[in-house]
Parts: sequence; C-alpha cells; structure tokens
Amino acid sequence: MNAEKTNSARAESGRLYSLDALRGFDMLWITGGQKLVWALATVTGWPLFTWMNSQMHHVEWNGFAFYDMIFPLFLFLAGVSMPYSFAARKSRGETRKKIYLHAMKRMLVLVVLGMLVNRILELNPDNLRFASVLGRIGVAWFLAAMIVLNADIRWQVAWFWGLLIVYCLLMLLVPVPGQGAGMLTPEGNLAGYIDRLLLPGTMYTEFNEPEGILSTIPAVSTALLGVFAGHLLRLERGGLTGTGKALILIGAGIVSLLAGLLWGTFFPINKSLWTSSFVLYAGGWSLMLLGVFYLVTDVWRVRKWAFFFVVIGMNSITIYVLQHRILRFDIIRDFFLKGIYDLSPAVIQPFISSLGYIAVVWLFLWFLYRYKIFLKV
Repeated sequence: MNAEKTNSARAESGRLYSLDALRGFDMLWITGGQKLVWALATVTGWPLFTWMNSQMHHVEWNGFAFYDMIFPLFLFLAGVSMPYSFAARKSRGETRKKIYLHAMKRMLVLVVLGMLVNRILELNPDNLRFASVLGRIGVAWFLAAMIVLNADIRWQVAWFWGLLIVYCLLMLLVPVPGQGAGMLTPEGNLAGYIDRLLLPGTMYTEFNEPEGILSTIPAVSTALLGVFAGHLLRLERGGLTGTGKALILIGAGIVSLLAGLLWGTFFPINKSLWTSSFVLYAGGWSLMLLGVFYLVTDVWRVRKWAFFFVVIGMNSITIYVLQHRILRFDIIRDFFLKGIYDLSPAVIQPFISSLGYIAVVWLFLWFLYRYKIFLKV
C-alpha cells in the first residue's frame, strides 16, 4: 500500500494523523536527532544550533530543557490514544473483563521489554536494573486506564489533581530518616529513599531512580492529561470545530505551563522526581504541540511534511527497543557510507555520520510501514 492509500485509510478509520506524526517527532530525537543537532552545532558554529544543542541534554536536577520533554510527551500521547482505543474495543463488543486483560497484558509486556532494554538477561549484578522507561509507561498507562474505565470525566479530573497534590504533600511533609522532611536534594528526597529501600537490583544513579516507585504517582497524571486531550478531540457535539479544539489545546497548554511555573516556586520542576510542577510544565508543552500538529495535519490536512514523522511514530516502540543493542544501525550506516565519510573533510564528518544514521533508521521503519508491519503492545 502506498503512502496516499495508507493516509486515506487512516482518515476513513478516524485515526488521528497528528498523533502518529507527533509521536514520530518525539521519537526522532532519541533515534539520531540529538546527534544531528550536535553535528550541526559543531560544523556550523551558528548560535541557533548551539542553543538547540544545549537543549539536547537532560537537566542535571531542577529545571527543564527540551530533552526533558521527550519521555512525558510520549506518555501523554499514550493517554491521548486511550479514549480512541477503548471506544473502538467497546464498539467491537469486547467485555470489560477483556479490556482489563488487554490493559494488564500491555503493562506486563512493556515492563518486560523495559527490563530487556536494560540488559537484564546479562545477569550482571552490577547492572541488574528493573525499573525502566518502558516500565514507567506501562505501569502509569495501566493505572490511568483503570481510572478511565471506572470513573466519569469529573472523577478523572479529580484523580488527576488528587494524585499531583498527594505526591506533592508526601514529598514535602514526610520526613526521610537522617534527612528530615521536604528535602528535595538527590540524597535527601523521599522518592529516592523509598526506591533505595524497596527496589531490587541497581538504580539509575546512586541515590535516585527516575522511573521509581513513588514518582509513578504523578506519572499517572501525565497519562491522564493526555486522556483529557483525547476526550476533547473525540467530542462531536456542541458545535465545536476542529480549529476550536486545536485552540483549546493550545490555550490549555499555556495555562498548564503557567500553573507548572507557579507550582515550581515551592515544588521545583524536576524530571528525575517527576514533580507535580514538572507534570504541568511538560504537559503544557505537550498540549500545545498536539494542538499545532492537530490543526495542521487533521484540520487543515497539510500532511506531506509530516509523513517523515509518521513513519517513525507508527513503530515507535519497535525502534526504541531495537536500537538498544539488538540491531546495530551504526554498522549498517558504516557499510554504505564509510568510504564517503573517510574521504570527506573532518569538519563535516559528524554531520555525515549523524544524518546517515537517521537515514538508515528511517528507511528500515519505512520498510516496515510499507508492508504494514507494526509492533502493537
């Protein structure tokens, strides 16, 4: 099936083109985009690329950079798709029990895939890390799904705020032995203490596990924020147009950004702790990006530019897992480009290397897309 037929089929099924495009945009940065920006900054020295390169790294502790948004944006988008997925399953006559079992299976598969990405099969006690990015997505999505399946929209909103407030109170008021209450340092915060106490194996850092136990609470709210966006986009009554929906998303994003900044004055924006202010601040950017992508690709139907991202977004979990030591895309790149690389001036070699890696990854994903091979969890 060619791209035009695929796009037509997607439109007829009601699938959001913007959702796949934005997911692909999100995944691009961890499938070579980060290195491409670094190469552009290195080769050109231009201030724009230098600034962009400064945004391609996680903030060490408090604060926020573009790279800190990649993970919460992906979880947010998983939430956006939830109302569509559950509505489709119910329309096919699936029972509540079957939907529960699907959600449980999805969570378990993601947790296991996350451990595999963390090289748990090496059985190395120094690198036996059970918590993972995919595990966080699986658990947070599952808990959000349980809320969505058992609560109406008003209670979903109550759960969203309740989880953020409870987490904030726990982090600020519950004392850590030897540290006291409200210590939000790497070694003194409650989330890190609980992970050191209860998590088996090793952690990401000496004191903290970014995908740990307690910080999963606010991550559920990240998924729920996406659910609210999904509810809005599915809304077909009240005379609300596609443009109106997009503007609401963008406006809600601005409000969420401001709320995150305000909350951050006493509970700092911090990805490692997944603070309540981080949920709102990252969620604000997520809402605005979704609003823009939805307006351009689903309302105005200007889509050709986004096809590059859709190819990545349709197999985002696939490429995330495969590029972690399963398929060596760098070796494939070198097979085709080593001669050109060696003959090129040293100043542009980083650009050739990074662009070649992205090209190999994208062509692999395009092959899967072309033959409709998708890893569905």
